[in-house]
Amino acid sequence: MSADPLSFAAASRAARRPPAEAFAVHRPRLDAFGVSEVLRLLTITLVFGFALTRRVVLAAVRSVPGMRGSAGRRTRREVLAEGVVDAFERLGPMFVKLGQLIASSSGAFPRELSDACLRCLDDVPAFPAAAARKIVEQDLGRPIEELFVSFDDVPLSAASVAQVHACVLADGREAVIKVQRPGIARRMIVDLRTALVFAKLLERRSERARITNAVGVVRDLYEVTVAELNFLVEADNQSRIRTNLGVFGDNKEVVVPEIYWELCGRRTIGMQRLRGVPLDRFDVVGTHPDPELLIRRLVKVWLEGVIVHGLFHGDVHAGNLWLLEDGRVAMLDFGIVGTMAPPWRAMVRAMFYTSAFDGDFTRVAIALRELDLFGERSADDTAIGRQLAIVLGPILSGELARLNLQTFTAALLDFGKRRGVAGPEPLILMGKQLGYFERYAIALAPGWELGRDIYLLRNIFPAEVAAKAEERGIELPD
Repeated sequence: MSADPLSFAAASRAARRPPAEAFAVHRPRLDAFGVSEVLRLLTITLVFGFALTRRVVLAAVRSVPGMRGSAGRRTRREVLAEGVVDAFERLGPMFVKLGQLIASSSGAFPRELSDACLRCLDDVPAFPAAAARKIVEQDLGRPIEELFVSFDDVPLSAASVAQVHACVLADGREAVIKVQRPGIARRMIVDLRTALVFAKLLERRSERARITNAVGVVRDLYEVTVAELNFLVEADNQSRIRTNLGVFGDNKEVVVPEIYWELCGRRTIGMQRLRGVPLDRFDVVGTHPDPELLIRRLVKVWLEGVIVHGLFHGDVHAGNLWLLEDGRVAMLDFGIVGTMAPPWRAMVRAMFYTSAFDGDFTRVAIALRELDLFGERSADDTAIGRQLAIVLGPILSGELARLNLQTFTAALLDFGKRRGVAGPEPLILMGKQLGYFERYAIALAPGWELGRDIYLLRNIFPAEVAAKAEERGIELPD
């Protein structure tokens, strides 16, 4: 039997993968503070002062009877939150990224602020095409004309760290290339150093800042940022998740673009081009024959990443999830991924088994004990299981469209405080992404119960799912 020529082409492209040392992450000191940071600190102070003052003045003027826009008066907290986001947008990519973090962590921040930060998920202004071309040529070591048959100077999208240009390769394949913003690495590190100073000051003055661990947020953002600034790391994560999709032989209706390693460097990622619309284009996505199935397929793949593979998409806002023209759904942009260590995978696995099959939270308690999260005063596993059932049972078994992630996170933290359990950071990270799926479910899958949908668990508990499906007399979708 003759070999598939496409497999040879794919193998050839994979052979061009950069050497291991190219994937190293540069880690400049976060606690350094020099002239650049002092100047930036002054700039940030002025920008925040101006933005907040402007919003307060505008709100006061609009509240005057008879003035244009006086209807629908906003609360002071809403006005100040809008001012904070105005400042984020003026201060550039690092602060836009902070806004995105706040928007995706609604349980950890005031509602007014997290709602206002949704603006940070929109595209930001593009940088000049000449700069994009120069970065591509420097990173890949060849002129644009040799790399592509065509290269579109108008970007398809522009985000806080990079923008995406369409191109056509010499063999006729349509592709896109993600190009890092010029000078972004230095700017983001300076901003992170400045943010660390602010966070330390806030924690000294504000109990809420200490509770939300403002310094920890900045340090976490630093870890994400230094990895994200080496695009080879992102390309590797995307390639691994694409491979994981096919491990069980299904998931054919979910797509991750193929990485073209010959077009990848520390500041560029070349990949297969896909065409579609973001998942929050409900006017389009809602016309799909089964929009609920789209959400179920995405969550199934995402959960397999969490529980089976330990690597999952960590930023599933609608711009990164698309309905494609052929009816499949795609996961895009792997700049932020989550990793779940085996003990935490076991914990999540126990939670979903309990929710879907027997309601016995004792196994969850046992998984928690394996994580060494209980102190000396812990009761037996059965007693702990009963407490967990009270706290988590109603939340996990409810409709995703009605799942209150703030309640979920607060319940975990409260349980931990009462039982001497350390903060469940991996679960909270997972909860942030469930918050995005919650928004899509409200519009596209009302009534869908995530915790009881055995389809999501088909590759995680195959025997149990098959038995349950037969018992219910149902056929699971592809």
